[in-house]
Amino acid sequence: MKDAARPRRNDETLDAFHRGRVLVLQKKKGYRFSVDAPLLADFIRIGEADEALEIGTGSGIVALLLGGRPFRRITALEIQPELADLARRNVALNGLEDRVEVIERDFRIYAPGRKFDLIFSNPPYIRKATGFLSRSEQKSAAKHELHGDIGDVMKKAAEWLKADGRACFVYPEKRRADLARAADRPGFRVLRFRSVLPREGAAPNLFLVELGFAAVHPEIMPPLVLFGPDGRYTPAAEAVFSG
Repeated sequence: MKDAARPRRNDETLDAFHRGRVLVLQKKKGYRFSVDAPLLADFIRIGEADEALEIGTGSGIVALLLGGRPFRRITALEIQPELADLARRNVALNGLEDRVEVIERDFRIYAPGRKFDLIFSNPPYIRKATGFLSRSEQKSAAKHELHGDIGDVMKKAAEWLKADGRACFVYPEKRRADLARAADRPGFRVLRFRSVLPREGAAPNLFLVELGFAAVHPEIMPPLVLFGPDGRYTPAAEAVFSG
């Protein structure tokens, strides 16, 4: 008889994060989230009255990592049926059904009928028609801009965000100029920014950005360095990954 508290299927792993407080089912051979998901979850500011929308939830990991904080509701969009099912099971596994709703939908045609306090996404990074597609369709769709590009993400985020809302994203440093151009079109401004460095003194490989419509001087946060000279996570990175 399957343990109802841990409904792991044969093609899945069950992983624990935030020191065991968050349980996540992932496909053994499908898309598995990377370091960027917990980095984004840590970067996001969310409040108890906030209604949030996630574009491309995958396994639901970012919403799950936010689950220990107070918020009103997260609506999580996912275009891939198998991942949407996985995200729903992860939401149930972590007891978040009352606050997180997973909707199987292409974000480009989604019509929420309302605006949100917060929008966030860990979107596909690789431009369409560049790089090599994986044998796994699931991995390819999660990593490549096959179902909407950075311009589509910024356009829809701007449509759905309240005038005083925040939109948070994580992207590789090589897409920074693309992000700036795409965010400028709908009138987004940078509210906060943080670079992520693999090691002290190295060039950044990722960046985290919070966008909005307010004309404010952007907050440039200190860079987050992931690894120390000994090859271990720095205390700052360990704090992020332990929640």
